[in-house]
This record gives sequence, structure tokens and C-alpha cells, in this order.
Amino acid sequence: MSPSLSIVVLGLSLSSSWGNGHATTYRALLRGLARLGHRIHFLERDVPWYAQNRDLLDPGFCRLDFYSGLADLKKRFGRIISSADAVLVGSYVPDGREVIDLVLDRATGIVGFYDIDTPVTATHLAEDRSDYISVRQVPQFDLYLSFSGGPILQHIERRFRARRAEALYCAVDEAFYRPRQDAGKQWDLGYLGTYSPDRQPKLEQLLIETARHLPNRRFVVAGPQYPDDIVWPMNVDRIEHLAPADHPAFYSSLRFTLNATRSDMVAAGWSPSVRLFEAAACGTPIISDPWDGLTDILPEHRAIVVARSTDDVISALAHSSDARRLQMAATAREIVLSNHTGSARAQQLERFLFSLSDVGTARAGLAQAGEVIVSD
Repeated sequence: MSPSLSIVVLGLSLSSSWGNGHATTYRALLRGLARLGHRIHFLERDVPWYAQNRDLLDPGFCRLDFYSGLADLKKRFGRIISSADAVLVGSYVPDGREVIDLVLDRATGIVGFYDIDTPVTATHLAEDRSDYISVRQVPQFDLYLSFSGGPILQHIERRFRARRAEALYCAVDEAFYRPRQDAGKQWDLGYLGTYSPDRQPKLEQLLIETARHLPNRRFVVAGPQYPDDIVWPMNVDRIEHLAPADHPAFYSSLRFTLNATRSDMVAAGWSPSVRLFEAAACGTPIISDPWDGLTDILPEHRAIVVARSTDDVISALAHSSDARRLQMAATAREIVLSNHTGSARAQQLERFLFSLSDVGTARAGLAQAGEVIVSD
């Protein structure tokens, strides 16, 4: 049996899934780590937009605490950071550069960065203009975990001198995301996601334009922050926000779901969104825009429909038999439950951390020698 680790995670949000994909990613991963017997403490910056939209205050699988700023983090949680076996800092943490410096200064265990926005981060690092990590900090991490796989991992190691970059895709909580037999099919095609300007053209092409061509079909877009000036066809329903508790019923009410990818993720490739895995786990057939690495994860025609145009979506909706839809959904679900669950991802992270156990020992030795400051 593997030894239990104490792991501190400083991430954008665990408590609120409003307007971000980080919370559900962390929830699946940390539940998986808890099942393996590890002790997790999540530290989240207390900000008003998440405080007003919290949907998980008592995680159960980890301890969750909030801090008001850097001074509060240092005063209340400095010793916890210094004593942890591993500390992970996530992307888009407010005042992330300063938080990373504090962690690197105090931690005596393994220190890693979990980049849930890797293509965006890489673009910003090229000009050292990221608010949440600086170029000088990248080589100081023992482990650089990336939402994206493929060639970008070598780019991070070569261009920014990361010691070790590893893919740690997002994941789905297999205990929660499953087909809902009581949900009737309300919509022919639906999309779940926060508004993003660079993703909106894909949504326009693959869902909104399709809805205009198929006025007798029903469509739905769920997610916050869409501008008021978007002209939605009459057969497109809007849902402002869906809490994770409502995701399985939503996916189960769709004949197909659309996966639309941000431009930075398309350019990098190998960047599956958590929505892709959630939909598959719920047994919902998926139509997706194309990007490198997609069909390595879900084979085209067998597990997913790849749509390069409005006509491709129209064809899928008009000509896919129920038998084909269900077989494709079953194949995707089998693949995701085998390879992309919170438990599977936690086992990956556990292997990475145990392979670096000597790093934590060395860092602790430096702290005892006075080279790492850990006192308050």
C-alpha cells in the first residue's frame, strides 16, 4: 500500500464552478486522491464573484479554506505549506507570481505547478506577461503539470527550462457523471460552456447557424457571460448557469452535445476539455470541432463526430440513427471511464509525486540547513 501524502493545492477555485472550468477539474482529481488515502488541503483566494456563486462549501474529500490576500495566506497557512509533502499551485491564481514565490520560499516538500490553461500560459510566458507565473519561476518547479499534452510539453521544457513537464489532462468524476435514465430528450443539440470571444465563432458556425437551417429542431446553450447583443434563433434556448449537480441531467437530455474549443487550445492540440469527458461519461453522443490529438483520445466515427462545417452538424443531426448514436456514445463512455476519470488522473499524479520523493527529501534538507525560510 502506498504511503499517504499531505498535499496542499492553491487553485483558482474549488468552491465555485461559476464561469470557470477549474473547479470541476480540481474536484475530480482531489476526490481521486482522497480515495487513494492522501490528505488534501485546498486554499482558495476569497473573491466576491465566486463567493456569490459557491456550489461546494463542504467538499468532504479535502479541507477547504479561504484567504483574503498574500499577507493572510502567509500568516495563517505558511506553516501548512512548509510542512506538506507536496504543494501544487494552479494557473490563474490571483497574485499568482507572489503566491508562487511564497511557496518556493517556504515549501520543504515537492513543489509543482498545475497549468489548466497551458496554451494561454505559453503564449504569455513568451513575453513574460502572465499575471500568475513568471518565466524565472518555471525552472524552480520540481514538476510542471499541464492540461495539454503533445508537443507543448517539450516546448515548455526547452523554451522555459521546466525541469519536468508532464501531461495531466482534466478528468471526470466517474461516481457523479453518469447517464440519467429519467431525463427525456428535450434538445437535438446542446452546448455547455462559459462565453469566450475566441470560441464564439465556432459556436456560431456549428450550433447557431445549424439552428437557423433546422428551424424544426431544438437547441440549447447553457453558461454565463454571453453578451446581450447575441441574436439567438427562436429555436435556441438559453440557460444562464448550470451548477455541476445539474450537468448529468442536462447532458442526458440531449441527442447530441457540441464540444467547441478555444483557439489557443486548437493551436496547441491535445487539450481535451472537461466538458468532453463529462458528456462522454453521461453517455451523450458528441460532435466536436477538429484539433490535433482529439481522435487519439476519441476515435472519429467510432466514438465522436468531427464537424468541420455547419453542413457536417446538419448531416449528423439529420442522418444519425438512434442505434449509431447510442453505439458511438457507449464507445466514448467506455474510453473515458477507462482512462480519464478522477481516479485514473489521481493515480497518474501519485506516480509523478512518488518518483520525485528524493526531491522533497533534498528540499527538506536545505530547509533544515537554513537555506529555505519556513518560520513565520
